[in-house]
Amino acid sequence: EILFKGQKHTPFASISKKFEQNSIVCMSPSKTFNLAGLEVSTIIIPNKKLRDNFINTRSGIVPNPNLFGYIALEAAYNHGDEWLEQVLDYLQINLDYLKQYFETKIPNIKVVDPEGTYLIWLDCRDLGMDNQTLSNFMKGKAKVGLEDGFIFGESGSGFMRMNIASPRSILKEALKRIEHAINTL
Repeated sequence: EILFKGQKHTPFASISKKFEQNSIVCMSPSKTFNLAGLEVSTIIIPNKKLRDNFINTRSGIVPNPNLFGYIALEAAYNHGDEWLEQVLDYLQINLDYLKQYFETKIPNIKVVDPEGTYLIWLDCRDLGMDNQTLSNFMKGKAKVGLEDGFIFGESGSGFMRMNIASPRSILKEALKRIEHAINTL
């Protein structure tokens, strides 16, 4: 549900009846509605044979959600549209600010333009640092807690991931710290 303006999500199961009957859709309100600690989700399995197999397999292994989590999920999906729109607007402003900041003040780090989510990939390969040096630089010199891209595999090498779902003042401070650290190179 966290999509930026102009983006559209096409669910796999909506492509065709064949895809639908061979899909298991797992959804959770945890990131969208900030309910991560409630450990609740929904699973949609249109194919009865797959659904029965799933139910039999999870029996006794995967617990049912607690009542509070279930009520929060239901409330989020039934009454959270206005809140979500406000969150999306806030994230869009943060994203626009971040992109402009890097373009004008830290051009040797490129923002990978996202379609959705609040975790933004930063291409730091032009800094010429190996993964560990880049990680140490961001944490030690810039004093920002970005997520190392290389933990996602070889294609994440030279990248960092930044969470923009924060108050703008914190985002601005993080960007200033990165800029200052880069300027000392």
